[in-house]
Amino acid sequence: MLGILLQVVTNVADTAAKTVNQVVNTPVAEKPVESISFLDLLEKGGVIMIPIALLSIIAIYVFIERYFSIRKATREESNFMNSIREFILAGKVDSALALCKSTNKPIASMIKKGIMRIGRPLKEIEEAIEIIGKFEVYKLERNLVILSICAGVAPMLGFVGTIIGVIKIFHDISLSGDVSINSVSAGLYTKMVSSAAGLIVGVISFIFYHWLNIMIEKAVQKMEHAAVEFMDLLQEPTK
Repeated sequence: MLGILLQVVTNVADTAAKTVNQVVNTPVAEKPVESISFLDLLEKGGVIMIPIALLSIIAIYVFIERYFSIRKATREESNFMNSIREFILAGKVDSALALCKSTNKPIASMIKKGIMRIGRPLKEIEEAIEIIGKFEVYKLERNLVILSICAGVAPMLGFVGTIIGVIKIFHDISLSGDVSINSVSAGLYTKMVSSAAGLIVGVISFIFYHWLNIMIEKAVQKMEHAAVEFMDLLQEPTK
């Protein structure tokens, strides 16, 4: 009797081992991985991607236009102040004024206003230079507020895309009556892509805004230095 039981157990073990081997050795059919292009990925973001794309174009355009304008306006003229100094000390005020008019720079505009005030009290000359300097800074800062708006609005639009994605998820679930990966994935695409796009545009606009502000701050420092140098120059002939 014991021998019969041992034989039955052995047969069952052999059968189980063969079954396990067949399962292990059977090749598993791999599900093909679908590749998705960048444009298809953006399309998944939904309609909210249109204003985000417009903000990105505006931010890039404003940055490029302001960058080259500020760089051109603040490019240092090594001989400008030296020439002004020589003309003023030699009494050639008209030549100094002509040089300022031919130089399209914020510093030249400030010095020109100062030259036109020569003969008046130094305090009045200094105030006139400061007023012109403020106007020149306003010109340099033109349209910078647009970058600030893009930096703030783009992430909020991405958040709106997130809300739209969640609404889409619940809408699809309510229609199907079943929580499945298919009903959730479409909404998640919209939510994640729009949020990522909004944050990217916002971060880039934020960087552009502060980058240009740093350039303007350096320009202001040069303008202040030139103003001080000019005021010192006016006092030299009296020494």
